[in-house]
Formats: sequence, C-alpha cells, structure tokens
Amino acid sequence: MLVKGLIIKVNSDTFTIKTDNDIFDTKARGKFRHDQIKPLVGDYCLVDKDKKIVEKIENRRNFLMRPSVANIDIALIVTSIKKPDINLTLLDKLISIITINKIEPVIILTKMDLLNESEKKDILKIAKYYDSIGLKVFENTEIIKIKKYLKNKIVTVCGQTGAGKSTLINKINPELNLKTDEISNALGRGKHTTRIVELFPLDDFYIVDTPGFSSIDINIYSKDDIKSSFIEFKNSNCRFKDCKHINEQNCEIKEKVNNGEILITRYENYLRFIKESKS
Repeated sequence: MLVKGLIIKVNSDTFTIKTDNDIFDTKARGKFRHDQIKPLVGDYCLVDKDKKIVEKIENRRNFLMRPSVANIDIALIVTSIKKPDINLTLLDKLISIITINKIEPVIILTKMDLLNESEKKDILKIAKYYDSIGLKVFENTEIIKIKKYLKNKIVTVCGQTGAGKSTLINKINPELNLKTDEISNALGRGKHTTRIVELFPLDDFYIVDTPGFSSIDINIYSKDDIKSSFIEFKNSNCRFKDCKHINEQNCEIKEKVNNGEILITRYENYLRFIKESKS
C-alpha cells in the first residue's frame, strides 16, 4: 500500500518516515542510487508501507547539501544586539544566502534588554527598515507570535555564536531540553559530526538539528544572484534595465540610498558582497 510521508530522519541508508498516522523506518529503492537521487530529510515521498520501501521522491522546493535537507520553509536568523554586538554584515549575508536558496529569512532579535533607551531606539529603526522591505522581525520574547508564524513549517536556525539560539529553542519548547545540547552545538559552532540528520518536532512545526548554512561564503553565488537577493532593489526605475547599482548614472537605488530610503549599511554590504563574488 502506497502512502504519502515525510522523511524526518536519515541514518546511513535507513529513512524514518512520518505519515498522518504512523512513524516507521524504511529503505530506498535501488533506482535512486542508479539515478543519483539521494532521499533527504524534509523530502515528501511515496512509501510502500507493507514493504517499507521509499518508492518516489516528490519535487523539491529547495535543498541544501550541508546539512542534507530539503523543503526548508523558514530560516530563523537569531541576531544578538549586544554581547555580541549586532553584526549587520553577517545579518545581510545570511539574508542573501537564505533568499538565494529560496528559503524565507526571519529575523529574531535577542538581548534587547541589555540596551539603554538611546541604543534601543536605534535598533528599532533598523528593525523597522527590515520590516518595511518585507522581512518578518521578532524579538525573542514574542514566543506566541513566533510559534504562530512557524506553524506547519520546516525550520532551520542560524546566526552568530552566542546569539541565543538554544535559548530560543528552549523558550519555544522547554520539553526539548534533552535535544537542545546537540542542536545548539551544531547551530553554534558547526560541530555536528554524526551521519544522522533529523527533524525535531517543536509543537506544530519541525526544526532541523543542524545549521542551515555551515558555510556563509557569499562568493560562491553570482553577482546577479546577490543583486536579486536584495529585495528592496527590485522594481527599480533605473535608466538601464540591467543596472548593477554601482557606477551607473541616474541610478534610482543610489538616489534612494542618498536620501535615506535605503539603509546605508544594506547598500554598503551589497557592494561588499558583489566585490566578493567570483562570477
């Protein structure tokens, strides 16, 4: 009997499948190896439940090779405001990489309580800008809102070491304490060495037990990919349709930077990433 399922764990050549009513281990048909298709955690599939064999992998919306996961809906970028201080270059780099990989970036601000009133006002201005260009921004104290937004999603987490990734996971689901050590080690420093990749249930969504991006090198992406990842640059009325927003005359994006419509750090990071790109 063929049933639809989700691969929630891969351990060597054993695939754990979750269906609407059951969780069980399977193997994969030999044709996948012949066709050079590797079933991944996050794959939706058709399974022969009686024979315990994965028969078909559904089309993927996206996939990552490190870790080997598919169909990620959201990447939470956990962003410390203080201790460590906010790093807007890292934040923008993660936003670009996540967007290029067809995953939705969501910014989670942590340690807001360490700011004085003047510092908090500055950070809220930055947060308001990211919100204005279409990115969801939450403080890590807004757990009810975060959980509601993540409902029925497959989620991964990234961000600088010490930003509060494991703290966030504990706030979302305190019962996951036994899991967070392995999750936070992987998320914080990329120390995940086991061959097992797994989705952990947190309330009514899943979280990948490894970081979404073990490498944050932007140089592997093309200049066009980087440009398209800056969503506030889209639908510009520049003089040239292929305007790179760098040296061109009458560039609307540069004008918006100059008049404050586009955050200056965003544009500076765009130039930095374009320079780093090798293609």
